[in-house]
Amino acid sequence: MSRWKKIEEKYKRKNRDITFDEMVTLLNHYGYERDEKGRTSGSRIRFTCENHADILMHKPHPQNTLKEYVVNDLYELFKSEGFWNE
Repeated sequence: MSRWKKIEEKYKRKNRDITFDEMVTLLNHYGYERDEKGRTSGSRIRFTCENHADILMHKPHPQNTLKEYVVNDLYELFKSEGFWNE
């Protein structure tokens, strides 16, 4: 099983220990590109995709694990954008 598929399965289970790096891998697979909005963006990061809604979020720090509300929001986004057929 490919890395992105393993991460996707982890997301679908709403696992609580999903890292920012795993999320970036999954978003890249779905066609999103990272846009850090310039030098002064701090931890704000935008992910853009030509055919789907933009995602704007804060990079978690000091830990790399995403907050539960971010995992839930991304879960709903993936379903609404048609990435998952659940």
